[in-house]
Amino acid sequence: MDYRRTLLITGGAGFIGSHVVRLFVEKYPDYRIINLDKLTYAGNLANLRDIEDKPNYRFVKADICDFDSVLALIREEKVDSIIHLAAESHVDRSIKDPFSFARTNVMGTLSLLQAARLYWESLPCPYHFGNDTAAQGECRFYHISTDEVYGALEMNAPEGVQPPFSTKASSGAHHLAYGNDFFTEDMKYQPHSPYSASKASSDHFVRAFHDTYGMPVIVTNCSNNYGPYQFPEKLIPLFINNIRHRKPLPVYGRGENVRDWLFVEDHARAIDLIFHKGKVAETYNIGGFNEWKNIDIVKLLVNTVDRLLGRREGEDMDLISYVTDRAGHDLRYAIDSRKLQSELGWEPSLQFEEGIEKTVRWYLDHQEWLDNVTSGDYQRYYEEMYKDR
Repeated sequence: MDYRRTLLITGGAGFIGSHVVRLFVEKYPDYRIINLDKLTYAGNLANLRDIEDKPNYRFVKADICDFDSVLALIREEKVDSIIHLAAESHVDRSIKDPFSFARTNVMGTLSLLQAARLYWESLPCPYHFGNDTAAQGECRFYHISTDEVYGALEMNAPEGVQPPFSTKASSGAHHLAYGNDFFTEDMKYQPHSPYSASKASSDHFVRAFHDTYGMPVIVTNCSNNYGPYQFPEKLIPLFINNIRHRKPLPVYGRGENVRDWLFVEDHARAIDLIFHKGKVAETYNIGGFNEWKNIDIVKLLVNTVDRLLGRREGEDMDLISYVTDRAGHDLRYAIDSRKLQSELGWEPSLQFEEGIEKTVRWYLDHQEWLDNVTSGDYQRYYEEMYKDR
């Protein structure tokens, strides 16, 4: 079959990546989708069992840092576009092992950029795909990044104030902002952790390839994602699993840190929209339009899991314990996504409470998936991180 375009998605076996791969494979049968993933601890092909036999899908196990393999794949498949999600993403792990984060997030991104550049510049019409006589479209390198590159915001409204925007996601009972400032696309970078520093560096490399070589690039910075298939080192799946098994719920500090939350399927929709309609060389912030203190999320999770398991709602609140805060723990993140909302018409489809209900139900219904990923490397990591806290 002649495909309309050939899209390489890196990190497609991971949490966000698997949702993006599934969406593109199912929505665009005339696209050839190549999923490149190293299959580290957070990559899981079980996330994609439902689409692995689709004729327009191919999985390739490879490391983005292996430049020769990446270049050979791009040439072999005649890749015309890339959505780059492959990354080390856990802040705690970056504090323990910053070298791995620099290798994957910085050098891996550079490897991918250079391989794409060499192939795309060799095309009859550089950076455009098509046949030898007519270009059909512009190549595109879409880089997925994080809001953590912006640093931290002040929590100058601890009791909450009305945010300067209104969407379905921010219309629930819990819809206040904990400060007057928000991350916007024109803010300077101030990363505070090895993870965010590595992502900031990769963002700069992507933009440099546009400025230096004319590569068509887009960068997006998103807030905290949650939803099905998230590896349970992250707060929401970790605590759902712990509540179910009545294990401790270790909360950093006093649980006052604030994050903006985005349901992963809403993020995948945004990526689809930006990939097709976003402007080259632009940055778009993708946020959930809602802020929650960590302790309030934990209490919501306890109430939701207890109710869905037939327990008395809130009976497992005594599992909550407060542990030593981690180094460089930013106080507040909050994204302003109004640029994306006004230019491309995107906004989240779920209130946070609705998304949590959907997420908890998924994890409770997929205990086998959780059991498979919460063994081996994960169990050793969990013991190391929390045994002395």
